[in-house]
Formats: sequence, C-alpha cells, structure tokens
Amino acid sequence: MDISEKISALKTEKGVTILAHYYTPLGVHKIADRIGDSLGLSKIAKNEVETDYILFAGVLFMAETASVLNPAKIILSPDKSAGCPLANFLSGDDIEKYKEKYPNIPVVVYVNTTAETKAHTDICCTSSNAVKIAEKIAEEFKTDTILFGPDKNLASYVRNRTNLNIISIPGRGFCPRHNLFKKQDVINARKDHPKASLIVHPESPPEVQEMADYIGSTSGMINFVEEHENDSGYIIGTEIGLMEHLIWKNPSKNFFPLNTKSLCENMKKITLEKIYSTLKSIETPEEAKYQVKVPSNIAQKALLSIDKMIDYS
Repeated sequence: MDISEKISALKTEKGVTILAHYYTPLGVHKIADRIGDSLGLSKIAKNEVETDYILFAGVLFMAETASVLNPAKIILSPDKSAGCPLANFLSGDDIEKYKEKYPNIPVVVYVNTTAETKAHTDICCTSSNAVKIAEKIAEEFKTDTILFGPDKNLASYVRNRTNLNIISIPGRGFCPRHNLFKKQDVINARKDHPKASLIVHPESPPEVQEMADYIGSTSGMINFVEEHENDSGYIIGTEIGLMEHLIWKNPSKNFFPLNTKSLCENMKKITLEKIYSTLKSIETPEEAKYQVKVPSNIAQKALLSIDKMIDYS
C-alpha cells in the first residue's frame, strides 16, 4: 500500500475524522474526510463529527478552534509548529488595552487568531461572514463603531461595505501570503490573460481588491468558479493551494496564479507522512505530543465568541 492507502486504513481502524483546509498540500485533500475553509470546518467540527478523534490538517489556531468546540473529543495536529503569522499580530493583552481606550465598543476578531485572543473578544468572524458579523454586533451593542482585528485588509473590506466606523486593531496586521499581491501583479496577469476572471481573497490589499471581478473567501471563490463559466479561465489571488484544489476538481477549466510566491509554508508543513505518524501515535505515549487541548478557562471564554459567530452566520 502507498501512504495514502495506509492513512485511509489507519483512520478507519482508529476512528479518526480528518478535516483539511484548502491551503494544505493537494495529497492531503485526497485523504481528508472533509475539506473546507475556516467557517465551514468550524461548523463541521461542531455539528458533524461523530468520531472521538479529530485530526486537523491546518495551522494551529484551527485545531484550537476544534478543541474549543469539542471539549470531549481528542484533537490532533500533525505539526503544532504550523502557526499563523497573521494570528501573531494580536494578543489578548493587546485587546484589553484597546478596550480601555475604547470602552463599550464591541471587539470583532478574525478567526485567524489564537484561542487566547478569542477569549478577550465579543465575537469572531471569517472572511465569508465578516460584513454580516460586523453589522450584527454593532446592532447588538447599538453602536456604529467596532474594533476589528487583526487583518487590516479585511478591515478595509468590511469598512467599504458597511456604514460602520471600523477601527482596525492593531492597524498593521496582515497575512504575508495575501498581502504580497500588488497592483502590478494584476496588470501583468491581465496582460497575459485579458479575458480571464480575477478572483481574490479579502485579505489582499485594497488596491488589488478594487481591480478584481470577485472578492471572496476560499469557499466563495470555489463557488464563483462553479457558477460563472469563463472559457478564458480564472486568475486566482489567494494561497496557491486553492488553485491546486480548483485544478483537481475542475480539470477542464484554466487557472492562473496571481503570484506564484503566494505559498503558506506553515500549511505545507502538514504532509501525508506527518499525518501517518500522528495516526500511528494514537493510544501510545507518543499521542500526547500531537494533542491540542485549550485550557478550560480560555476555552470557555473563546467558545462564547465562536458560538456567537456560528449563530450569527
């Protein structure tokens, strides 16, 4: 058997559900039970997983979210060093300082944050529901101002689509993979593929968003491709893993990267070999090094923010 077949056999034997994010390597998609973006996987982890074990193929904050939502389950990460640079821009202590400066103003944080950060907030959001969440929490607090972090580009996206005063915290946060997109990338791509549809993620800089045919989350971009036929193809402005997924699922369509350097090294740490090692560790002393368990005092507070996001979505 090759490693994919070994993984499939072992996850069945051990009773493990594998959840994978679109940005992980394509081989991981092919052995996963479910593939999704942050919101989709959060809902699946909470409502649709029946096994005692969840192996989360994604960066660490995603496994933390699964732990918060499923305190009775064992959450495994194949590589706990797979962090998220964006999440590192904002801590719980940072939020408390902003709360002192802006009392009684609701705090919305992107799901791309640590559980510790989420525990200090009123509600989470994802790129797919950020506008709705911002409007709903502002209505709940009867205010036209919200604190929004840590991604400055997503904050700009929400600001441009609401009548709210969006205060970006810390004001400099960004995803290195999406923030590298530049106006010149769009100019070059349009020159090479003039009739292709440009679809980009809202973590991209505002000047890139303004030039796009569609702006949306990873799942939104997939839906756009499925619903909008374009024989000239699609220029993909997000982490390169999504383009690989789109090519796999749509072999007759043409896809072009907006920038070939948009590769998340941390997502690519989640390999088939590491997944296999994680599965083999179950019910051995080695299992502990793969477990992700958010302390209960943090998890209880973070859960309020995550649950409210899911309820409002």
